[in-house]
Amino acid sequence: MKKKILIIEDDLSIAELQRDYLEVAGFEVLVCADGSEGLRIFQENDIDLLILDIMLPGMDGLEILKSMKVDKDIPVLLVSAKKEEIDKIKGLSLGADDYITKPFSPGELVARVKAHLENYERLKQRFRDSVKKGKTLTIRGLKIDQESHRVFVLGREVCLAQKEFSLLLYLAQNPNRVFGREELFERVWGLEALGDSSTVTVHIARVREKIESDPSNPQYIETVWGAGYRFRV
Repeated sequence: MKKKILIIEDDLSIAELQRDYLEVAGFEVLVCADGSEGLRIFQENDIDLLILDIMLPGMDGLEILKSMKVDKDIPVLLVSAKKEEIDKIKGLSLGADDYITKPFSPGELVARVKAHLENYERLKQRFRDSVKKGKTLTIRGLKIDQESHRVFVLGREVCLAQKEFSLLLYLAQNPNRVFGREELFERVWGLEALGDSSTVTVHIARVREKIESDPSNPQYIETVWGAGYRFRV
């Protein structure tokens, strides 16, 4: 069965070009130019990946991202002509997996779509395997339950998105080792030389906000200046 991709993009010439390249690559593609209508289509269909423009009529991309992450957790690629860093940070902090700034080549878009879908399938398989093994990690009041995909801090459950959970789990499974952003991006997101490793920085900050009593003075995920991050046991 073909993977179904939804493009929400108000520039139809760009959307149609993206659709053509993705269809040639073997995907089923839906296109919508309005934010509110795009969210409705997303909610009524089994979408495997979303390509989402930020500036949209009806409802902007960040609003859509807030709404959709409540319902489903699938790969999301944000697209925008705006180059301001704040847009990238906002989108990633809301759960987007990647960020592409216009103009970009359709071939690059197809490569990123394939990479994210393949990695998403690997993560799901890893989760299914962990359920079978029933492993649980407990470190200084932090409990990571792979079987239920849940995280507890001092007995209190905290909710992590899929990528946040995968990042925390990977670091906890490799304690006291320093990982650079690029290496974490490749290991957790499964993308080499694609996307932006600043995604890792944003996700580290989000995980810290949820598991650390004082995110400015982290006890679990430490920053090793000039080198990367380390999970301390």
